[in-house]
Amino acid sequence: MTREELFQEIKSKKSFLCVGLDGDLTKIPAHLLELEDPIFEFNKAIIEATSDLAVAYKPNIAFYECLGEKGWVSLRKTLDIIPKNCFTIADAKRGDIGNTSRYYAKTFFEQYQFDSITIAPYMGSDSVKPFLEFEEKWAIVLALTSNEGAKDFQYITEAGKPVFQTVLEKSSSWGSEENMMYVVGATKVEKLKEVRAIVPHHFLLVPGVGVQGGSLEEVAKFGLNEKCGLLVNSSRGIIYADSGLEFKEAARASALKLQSSMAKILEGEGLA
Repeated sequence: MTREELFQEIKSKKSFLCVGLDGDLTKIPAHLLELEDPIFEFNKAIIEATSDLAVAYKPNIAFYECLGEKGWVSLRKTLDIIPKNCFTIADAKRGDIGNTSRYYAKTFFEQYQFDSITIAPYMGSDSVKPFLEFEEKWAIVLALTSNEGAKDFQYITEAGKPVFQTVLEKSSSWGSEENMMYVVGATKVEKLKEVRAIVPHHFLLVPGVGVQGGSLEEVAKFGLNEKCGLLVNSSRGIIYADSGLEFKEAARASALKLQSSMAKILEGEGLA
């Protein structure tokens, strides 16, 4: 999917919502466990409930590969039913060098046909560039995360600036706003202005709105650009809005609440 195609989908749906498909057998509704493929059935219900509201879906690969072969089957079946006009993100956080990265890219871009993959850039340019060799595919580089351990490295000052700024500055020259995005946690909203000063035109994948306490309005205030430039992810707040027989309806209600707020924001900025 191209940048312009993604923007058109955002305008069409008046939404920049990404739904995280993090199916956990210990958390999904108990009645689904009686089915042959409970993770797929859970995902199917979530997608059916939200596909007119979301522009992107983000399966976290850890929830699938931990199940072995069955998990990979569930993942492929899930991808097959995601509407083709929705952007897909393999939240795999890969990050290795040379042929290893190239084969990771082939796995997710060719075998599974994802539009994008999340990447840890710690090993430098040769851990990211192989993912940029695929046409209309995206590398989503971890820039500034919202986990407790983020301060261990990302805020260390080197040559007068924090490491996360160096990551943005160096990596932005490896690709472009047409094939590279960045992960920036919503709970670090005060840093979004600094991020935008370095990468004004790139899309940002922003987790942490909702359950983790991030503010959609604050993210939009500092993160929007001329092509929207935001994919705001919600996982638990949507998919686990209810754990009973009405989980599908609850997921839709939660997604609709976010999308409605996004529509107002986009309309206010003249982007919808």
